[in-house]
Amino acid sequence: MTSPLAQPLTLPCGVTLPNRIVKSAMTEGLADAHDRATAEHVTLYERWAKGGTGLLITGNVMVDRRYLERAGNVVLDGNGGEEELRAMAKASQINGNHVWMQINHPGRQVQRLVNREPLSPSDVQVQLMGLFARPRAMSVADIEDAIARYIHVASQAKALGYDGVQIHAAHGYLISQFHSPHTNRRTDEWGGTLENRARFLMRILSGVREAVGPEFPIGIKLNSADFQKGGFTHEDSAKIVEMLNGTVDLLEISGGTYEQMALFGMEDQNSDQASRDSTRKREAYFLDYAKMIRNVAKMPLVVTGGFRDRALMEEAVANAEVDMVGLARPLCSDPDISAKLLAQTTNRAPDPEFTKLTLGANSNLRFMKNLHAAGTYWYYAQIEEMAAGRDPKLSISHLGGVIRHTIKDYRRVMARRRVLNSEAANA
Repeated sequence: MTSPLAQPLTLPCGVTLPNRIVKSAMTEGLADAHDRATAEHVTLYERWAKGGTGLLITGNVMVDRRYLERAGNVVLDGNGGEEELRAMAKASQINGNHVWMQINHPGRQVQRLVNREPLSPSDVQVQLMGLFARPRAMSVADIEDAIARYIHVASQAKALGYDGVQIHAAHGYLISQFHSPHTNRRTDEWGGTLENRARFLMRILSGVREAVGPEFPIGIKLNSADFQKGGFTHEDSAKIVEMLNGTVDLLEISGGTYEQMALFGMEDQNSDQASRDSTRKREAYFLDYAKMIRNVAKMPLVVTGGFRDRALMEEAVANAEVDMVGLARPLCSDPDISAKLLAQTTNRAPDPEFTKLTLGANSNLRFMKNLHAAGTYWYYAQIEEMAAGRDPKLSISHLGGVIRHTIKDYRRVMARRRVLNSEAANA
């Protein structure tokens, strides 16, 4: 029997995706010191394109060169690099795949090494090992400038040959910060009621739609919740989805922030989410919330977070709990896993994080959280291997991934700083 994952999906805008598997966005960290895409991006996305995934969503392309999630982010802010991005799009489409550019602004989630004066709706600091500075509360002019930047990058994505865009409104980045009462304490038209807190996203969406036209896909990545006391709730998320009906072609549900990392499947005892023990709940840990969203959403739905078992993926699609399944980390361990799932030649996507990392009880969980999910560094190393034209190197140790990432990130920060200093001196 043909897998439900192999069925095409037609979006509200009329575009048809070839199958039901999405490569969810992962930060690549491969940009040069000028924040431009490189030949490594081309190699990496060509490798993923050969692996059968129907929709590839890029790592977060930043809208403002002053504010990065990490050194190595690609930025579209008058810094060049358009030809490299065009080549990256073409490489992503070689197997009939679609590729969408994810568009983002980190807001307050900018490490001190990158910028000591981040922006956010309010001056609420990220509390994580002192890595983040207190942000400056955005002025209305800052807000309007950020909206214009999202729209500009979306327009550029279409011109550069991307098949669609995804606006990142999850994981504690800027749009998510506007949504959450924990980080948005404004009393003007951009804060207070949920309608006001959602105004930033809705303005971006209306501007992007006007810029790209009705037949170009627009996706949204939205938190189911941010899992913080006094923050963005499941009920808030459902109400925003109602606002998005008729404007969005694909909705991806995820959750968490840097401080509460449900996005890594690692919630601690202070989380609002109860502990789960069944395979279904443990693997698809946003699937329960997707059910609630499904009751109000009129657009196709993707859930990303923990899917590993093929039977569970097929069941979720066949039962219309989701329209597409989002995968991220498995594609770093096995870039061909989508083709294997579609052909039903494997029953499970790889999850080496659970064999390489001894995630014991509270001490290990706390260690992982404090290091910003240090296991992620192992996946950064796999991305770098594939970007260099090699197969994933599963023998890299957890500690080796941390050391490798730390050294490379520091070098990227220093190289970028030298470029910015030179540009400032020559301005």
